[in-house]
Amino acid sequence: MGRLRGGPEKVLIDDYLTRFDATGRPLALGPARVVEVEDKRRRGRDAEADLLLSHVPAGAAVIALDERGKTLSSRDFADLMARLRDEGRPEACLLIGGADGHGRAALDRADVKLSLGKMVWPHMLARVMLAEQLYRAASILSGSPYHRD
Repeated sequence: MGRLRGGPEKVLIDDYLTRFDATGRPLALGPARVVEVEDKRRRGRDAEADLLLSHVPAGAAVIALDERGKTLSSRDFADLMARLRDEGRPEACLLIGGADGHGRAALDRADVKLSLGKMVWPHMLARVMLAEQLYRAASILSGSPYHRD
């Protein structure tokens, strides 16, 4: 949910997603794309959930960011990405809800509810962290030294 204008966060996201695409391609991961949606009429969480879910392709895995979700290590996140790929899921959609979180439909549709920790993060930083974790996951799966245990 929401729009990310230009700025340092966008530069970081673009950089990490470019790295992810290059590292993930040989692993059958990616390419990554960002789909931004906005409920300009501010109709609430349920309307936002419907809007988000309208962009989820058939058969895609849905990973919803939720403060009550599971916290995963970077290696566990990489394993999740590999498992979804190996199960033949055509895409993995990582959903970031609005300021009040996800509506029930998005949480019910989620294959995984993921938490970035006990702290709440603004959208722009959550996007940066997810983009970096996608790149880190591809790096782990490729055996790159980027991730150190």
